[in-house]
Amino acid sequence: MEQNKRTKVRKQQKKRKLKKAILLTFLFTLILVLAFGGYIFYQAYDAAKDSHKELDRKGNKSELREKAVTIGKDPISILLLGIENYSTDGKDGRADTQIVVTLNPDSNQMTMTSVPRDTMIELTEEEVTSKYAGTNKILASYAFGSITGYGGNKLAVEKVEELLDVPIDHYIAVDFEGFRDIVDALGGVTIDIKEPFWEKDIYNNNQPINFAKGEAHLNGTEALAFVRMRKRDVNAIYPRDERQRQFISAAIDEAVSAGTIFKIGEITDILGENVQTSLEPSEIYALQKAYSSMSSSKIQTIEIPGQNQRINDLYYFIPDEVGLKETSIKIKQALDLPVSEPGTESDATTETE
Repeated sequence: MEQNKRTKVRKQQKKRKLKKAILLTFLFTLILVLAFGGYIFYQAYDAAKDSHKELDRKGNKSELREKAVTIGKDPISILLLGIENYSTDGKDGRADTQIVVTLNPDSNQMTMTSVPRDTMIELTEEEVTSKYAGTNKILASYAFGSITGYGGNKLAVEKVEELLDVPIDHYIAVDFEGFRDIVDALGGVTIDIKEPFWEKDIYNNNQPINFAKGEAHLNGTEALAFVRMRKRDVNAIYPRDERQRQFISAAIDEAVSAGTIFKIGEITDILGENVQTSLEPSEIYALQKAYSSMSSSKIQTIEIPGQNQRINDLYYFIPDEVGLKETSIKIKQALDLPVSEPGTESDATTETE
């Protein structure tokens, strides 16, 4: 009887550890809780095997890498994609949010670089056929890559690599419904809102969701509206990139707090329907093991300086050439990669508060 009781306690402790591991890894990859170790981890991942989508790259690595990286041993980069596909019935959506995350196991440091959605890029006929080739915004690379069969995730990764001149080792793409479900599964997130504003609720006939200045606990729908807003005047002083980084920091803290739990069925549903990633099950588990002790205080943000310009009746974000090179150097340094020219610390790097 006593032996059975001890066995039950050990099983409960193991379950708690597994649930915590899930939450930690999810948030290190922009609110994507993917890892939770052991037999249950592989069982759930197998049930959501459709989430795994390779990038079809030679040697299974970035062309900007001499050799493939090992998670937990080498610094790595992950492109986080927030896909807006609710207006296209779940197909060929736009990469409305793109954030490059680096993780360094030696320094236990994480960096986040937001790529402005309107950044001007060039798409070639080889990539998207003559129909879509030419000047575009970087958010369109995912949609056109998907439509033409080149691969939405693949083209999104390649265009970010081309812009920043840094290797992208993996990607994780989550659509809006996945984002909402993940936040709700966390039990919501607490965020210190710096400026009041409102945003449409896309799940309730565009009814307004009002955000008052100060600390607030947001559910999934509210959190989505919080990070999406960009058309209100307040966006000029409280920009979306800042709110997205603020959300990630808050979500990481929420994941490591007491009382946060996940159900296996919830994870399976989120993974199978709303998330795609190039990470293998073993890599996800290694990610959790290597960075389970990280906190939001270890996050640094790196910005891409530039300005918006109107060209042919469309607004594009044009990166500052010198500033873009400095941003590239900072990311390479976070990845322990050699740089072609010396760089100095500037205001482009700030520690998340």
